[in-house]
Amino acid sequence: MRELHYNYRLGQTTLSTIIREVCAVIWDKLQTCVSLPASASDWIKTADGFEKHANFPHCLGSIDGKHIRLIQPADSGSLYYNYKHFFSIVLLAVCDANYNFMYIDVGAYGKSSDSAIFQETDFYKKLMSNTLNIPEPLQISENSTTLFPYVFVGDEAFGLSTNVMRPFGGNNLSVDKRIFNYRLSRARRYIECTFGILTNKWRIFHRPLNVHTELAKSIVRTCCVLHNFVRARDGYSYDDTLTVTGFETITQRNFTRGGRAATTTRDNFMNYFVNENPLSWQNNCIN
Repeated sequence: MRELHYNYRLGQTTLSTIIREVCAVIWDKLQTCVSLPASASDWIKTADGFEKHANFPHCLGSIDGKHIRLIQPADSGSLYYNYKHFFSIVLLAVCDANYNFMYIDVGAYGKSSDSAIFQETDFYKKLMSNTLNIPEPLQISENSTTLFPYVFVGDEAFGLSTNVMRPFGGNNLSVDKRIFNYRLSRARRYIECTFGILTNKWRIFHRPLNVHTELAKSIVRTCCVLHNFVRARDGYSYDDTLTVTGFETITQRNFTRGGRAATTTRDNFMNYFVNENPLSWQNNCIN
């Protein structure tokens, strides 16, 4: 803000008003650029992308959350102060295999954990109430008799459920579990790459946002819709996905363990990756 103030010789109040109005207009006109698939057939097309590019069948999206740094908001107390000892709001997002945001939730307090934020989103509530039009479980291959649900993938910060897969935790994991974790990481990296493209394209995230929290939320939402808009127009450079500058991963653990159906689903995927559809290089990658 200060740089714009000097470069354009505009008062900071005027600049703040302009930025707020421009962000509002962009969000109003382009917010449909960030949208979830509307039908089961559209979800299957998304899953086909993950199977083709990440070798993870029945994957509907990759989920993660990132801290976005703020200068200390006025009168905020400790709400925005996270466990990494800086002030932030959280961007929680779901992406597809083309590095597009399909869903974003912006503005949760920095002190909150990924799983707590996730469970408060409209996306999670629709997922749990089965109102996202997700396809019914199907066989993955002609040789398989097991019905596999369609799932989203996340890291250890997310709870395990029949529609959300996360890695096996702990040390001294078996070879089979490490293979599952590797295969899941191949799908999960798409959200990391998506964040990488976002932060390298919109360099405002390379330093703390020195604006009011409501304007910070608006800026983040605007950058996300512009990310999808520009991706559709220009494509992407893979080099832009290699680093995520300015965002911090949320690694607080605050999840509930999945029930028997969830653990069975994860075990079924593990067995499929190990026995039915192994990658020729996967054993080398876990050693």
